[in-house]
Amino acid sequence: MKLRCSVRAIILDEEDRVLLCRFAFPEEAGEVVVWAAPGGGVEDGETPLAALRRELREEVGLAVGADPPHVWHQEVIGPGYAAGHDGVINDYFVVRTASFQPRGSMSDDELAGEHIVGFRWWRLEDIARHRGPEVFSPRDLAAPLGALITSGLPDAPVQLGL
Repeated sequence: MKLRCSVRAIILDEEDRVLLCRFAFPEEAGEVVVWAAPGGGVEDGETPLAALRRELREEVGLAVGADPPHVWHQEVIGPGYAAGHDGVINDYFVVRTASFQPRGSMSDDELAGEHIVGFRWWRLEDIARHRGPEVFSPRDLAAPLGALITSGLPDAPVQLGL
């Protein structure tokens, strides 16, 4: 089984809002929109933290100094999650920062090529109350995010579902 290894950042600001990317994927039945943490694939020869730093500079313009803590691990098996792969592994790291306007080194066209069509700072309660058609990744984002905000860093990465 061939899984794509990816890294993602749970970027929390001083108000515990989380920065999410708006991904728009074309489908036969119309567009599917998913709100997910910024990040992306780990390239050959690249460490996960080097990939995270690169992805955050490119997508949102955030420079990460110290090694952020690894808080969540997710394995999703199935078609459509990563082209040429049987699924994806997402490792999530938490980054605390002051609120900022996301603008990375990628142009709007480059972002669109990655299916990123916007960014938004979300409050936990707004995620918990949200009722489609747009979805979150992971689908139950409010539960692990709430635990992270209220209980702090886990002793070991929390296993996430779809």
